[in-house]
Amino acid sequence: MADEAAFQFLHNEVIQYIYKSAESGETDNGRHIAKLENMGFRVGQGLIERLTKDTARFKDELDIMKFVCKDFWTCVFKKQIDNLRTNHQGIYVLQDNKFRLLSQLSAGKQYLEQAPKYLSFSCGLVRGALSSLGVKSIVTAEVSIMPACKFQIMIQKM
Repeated sequence: MADEAAFQFLHNEVIQYIYKSAESGETDNGRHIAKLENMGFRVGQGLIERLTKDTARFKDELDIMKFVCKDFWTCVFKKQIDNLRTNHQGIYVLQDNKFRLLSQLSAGKQYLEQAPKYLSFSCGLVRGALSSLGVKSIVTAEVSIMPACKFQIMIQKM
């Protein structure tokens, strides 16, 4: 429990640091989100390498996604993904009904516009993990009702 609180605190502080350290005239939200996603990408790469060092090779893309939803998500967020859906054409939707990094925010609609900055690091985490497993992807997140969120993963064919 203590490590979860420390992770949430660190995550919030990193977001605040990136947004406050911007030059006074800089209001480019996209640059901040990209910076957070790149940080998550690197962390995801390193974390998945440690998690898979004693794991057998994955058979296919779906096995990789199941590993991400169960083992990787449990390692990072202390719970599995609530729902995994796919169209079997390279698009996966991961649904977390109580996303830990959003649960500290109020459940009201007034915080929906703040959600992207709290999700960009996690999008990078997933993209970095998949990249290390040989899957090039685009990861986006959307929130319609706090603290539930959906991560959409579009696999890029090489």
